[in-house]
Amino acid sequence: MGLFALNRLMSLQRDRQRRRHQIRARCRLMASMTTGKRKGSPCQQDDDSESGKIKRMAIPELPEDILLHIHSLMPMREAARAACLSQAFLHSWRCHSNLIFNKYTIGLKSASGEKFHHKVDCILRKHKGSLKTFKLEYNEMNGLDDFSYFDRWLQIALKPGLEELTFVLSETETMRKYNFPCALLSDRVGNSLRHLSLRFCDLHPTVELGPLRSLTRLCLCYVSITWNELECLLSNSPALELLDLTRCTEIRCLKLSCALQRLIVLSVLECRRLTVIESKAPNLSSLYLRGSSLDFSLVETLQLKELYLQQDNLIRDACAKLPPMLPNIETLAIESPREVVDAPMLPTKFLYLKHLNINLRTGTTEYRPYDYFSLVSFLDASPSLETLELDVTQLRMLHKSIFADSQLRHMPEHRHSCLKSVKISGFSSAKCLIELTCYILKNAVSLECLTLDTIYGHRCYDDGKYDWCMPMGVGILMETPRALSAIRTYIENKVPSTVKLTVMEPCSQCQAKALRRALSQSCNAVSI
Repeated sequence: MGLFALNRLMSLQRDRQRRRHQIRARCRLMASMTTGKRKGSPCQQDDDSESGKIKRMAIPELPEDILLHIHSLMPMREAARAACLSQAFLHSWRCHSNLIFNKYTIGLKSASGEKFHHKVDCILRKHKGSLKTFKLEYNEMNGLDDFSYFDRWLQIALKPGLEELTFVLSETETMRKYNFPCALLSDRVGNSLRHLSLRFCDLHPTVELGPLRSLTRLCLCYVSITWNELECLLSNSPALELLDLTRCTEIRCLKLSCALQRLIVLSVLECRRLTVIESKAPNLSSLYLRGSSLDFSLVETLQLKELYLQQDNLIRDACAKLPPMLPNIETLAIESPREVVDAPMLPTKFLYLKHLNINLRTGTTEYRPYDYFSLVSFLDASPSLETLELDVTQLRMLHKSIFADSQLRHMPEHRHSCLKSVKISGFSSAKCLIELTCYILKNAVSLECLTLDTIYGHRCYDDGKYDWCMPMGVGILMETPRALSAIRTYIENKVPSTVKLTVMEPCSQCQAKALRRALSQSCNAVSI
């Protein structure tokens, strides 16, 4: 009986897969027929449909309810094309639940101007029913003094049932921004709106704002809003799970209350005037911070598991402040454009830290090159660490090379029984990097994989048809042979048989480009 049921289930799955392939083939055929018969934007068919210029086709092979369901799942551009083929699809198009307006879906070089306004107006005026998704990406705000278009479009789009609203505008020379109508949110979509994303708007909610019971994601980028106004919005969003604030420069403090029971992720990027963050949200587990003057007053965030930071002197501050405040942290990523001193010894430990990512691309302290060997203190303070990624890419070699001083320093042995994977990007012949690598090989008894990448960022791409190389300075490429020689001389013979060593270097095209660039610079210097 069990085998029979299994065979029947597999047969049903094959039938469903066959039907899906047939439906997709019909959709591609309809889209190609429409493209061949018409020129211009497919979203323009409403302008011409009633003039009788287009001969519509009957598609009797499938029941109408199935056809309409297929049509509702099509991307907006393909749905508009298919509406030219049958009366049923035309009716479905005017009830299409997902409308995305940008220069690609409308078919213009720019998502702005009178033509763009006319097309969006035409589609929205003839739209019937409610939307699930409404996205607007408006390119050019300079010279636009009349924001009534936006008011009119939002009046149509914001109806009960809307789940996702993305309203992306652009910066203006006069810095004048569109004042987003907050009242429409709670009055019309308070029970259905799940995702709200705004860019280059003014947003001024008040205490009269009603509840947004279903809102789970709030993303504000270049939005003019104060903390008091944001607090009004947050206090009416009990289901919020993600809060993303980017370059909201009027926010000076962020105090998240315990009422945000479902908040899991907080991202704060480049909010320059923000100086204090306090959180009592009980389930906040991931925090992304990038700024220059943050005071980490993370109140009652003992449950925080992931932390991503970018700020000056982060190595020093992370060592001193984070372990007592965040004893349960499991993932820590820190990027420090500038460090004043080397990594100090940690007075306390990251007992549960498993994944550590450190980016120190400047390679210097205030007075001298940064001593990467001092990062051993981070390793010794993380007894549960499993993966380490270190990015030490430099535009030019600043450190003393191992070939200038081959006398290696040694640290007291400290057994690391959990560390399994280590990757160092921007690896060079710097003596302190060789010392750090040798320390890891000697003390990480469970190490499985060691990757030494002599460049950084995306790898070169070549699939036989297209090839692309990551732009990089001559200094990095000229240092590569010394780095490879240092690996062969000082590291390879220390790698245990249980560890897989992977050495990554620039491709042949990168090396050829570096050689040509170096020769060109030499010729220019000689000619001068």
